[in-house]
Amino acid sequence: MSVFDDLVGQKPVIEILKNAVAGDMTHAWLFTGPPGSGRSNAALAFAAALQCEQGGCGTCHSCHSVAIGAHPDVNVTRTEKLIIKVDEVRELVRFSALSPAGQRWQIMVVEDADRLNEQGVNALLKAIEEPSERTVWLLCAPTVEDVLPTIRSRSRLVVLATPSPADVAAFLVRTDGVDPQVADYCARASQGHIGRARALARDAETRDRRRELIRLPVKMTDLRECLTAAASVNDLAKQEADAMTVEHDAREREELDAAYGVVERGRRPREYGPALKALERDQKMRAKRRHLDVVDRGLMDLVSVYRDALTLQLGSNSPVVNEEIRPDVEQLARKTTPEENLRRIDAVFEAREQMLEFNVAPVLALESLMMALKV
Repeated sequence: MSVFDDLVGQKPVIEILKNAVAGDMTHAWLFTGPPGSGRSNAALAFAAALQCEQGGCGTCHSCHSVAIGAHPDVNVTRTEKLIIKVDEVRELVRFSALSPAGQRWQIMVVEDADRLNEQGVNALLKAIEEPSERTVWLLCAPTVEDVLPTIRSRSRLVVLATPSPADVAAFLVRTDGVDPQVADYCARASQGHIGRARALARDAETRDRRRELIRLPVKMTDLRECLTAAASVNDLAKQEADAMTVEHDAREREELDAAYGVVERGRRPREYGPALKALERDQKMRAKRRHLDVVDRGLMDLVSVYRDALTLQLGSNSPVVNEEIRPDVEQLARKTTPEENLRRIDAVFEAREQMLEFNVAPVLALESLMMALKV
């Protein structure tokens, strides 16, 4: 057993990390890879291996502590917000300067380094340039371009690949006991996104929402259908995002009430109001990000349909992602040209950029997109 066992389809990366644990070490690392490739998991596995006396056995107290987020010398920063604030970064820098409680490393993992703004990067820069002797920074981002040059030039790059459907399916069967046929479908539908594959495998409603979404391309034949499709994508995304946030939000509210004695005493102390307001603001920001993330994932599901149509039109030997709707894909391939489908894929990526980079309201971006996708 090893802490690296759950890194699906990443043999070259595992070799690099094992060599680093054995002595080929540097103080700052940048893990990049497409969504779902497991870059955060790779960083955490590396952190566990660095703290383990046996280089990542996966069974000792150190490995277990890192896995459950309880190791005193592994600080993990993840955010549900759109940016990581500079005050948060300054606190990380302060903490990174402390000596580790144990005999090995003080490890700082930043899972969303692409969400650092310029102020945050400037606050982090000196700590990476002149780290403490036993401090290691592990930064994660989708691509190297998502991190400012001042950071990436001072970090060792580790690039993760998209796992193959076969690797993802085998992982689902081995770790989650998923039926092999369901695992094959989920691996194919997720397009190598491990977290998405697991969500599809565990939840029938998630699978149903995806099936509804990928049937939209052949339906968009007039203005009414396009606007209906835009509303459908937005609504399906909201349903899935709400399913992820409602329980979490309610638990946070209960914890806040308990912390301020609202439940026991039946009254609200003066400090409770500002704390509740701050919690509601953070929850609203988190809900916005999750909605955008789910919309973005839905758009990539749409891209998979146009890719399948191109596969049939060009006579490629590549497998069809959406085999379960092959008749729809064949109809789309007959009614369109490869050039038109390439333009549709470009339109999807443009809509993603409008929402994620320029803060365009999802419903507006989707309405404009669906008109561009009209058959």
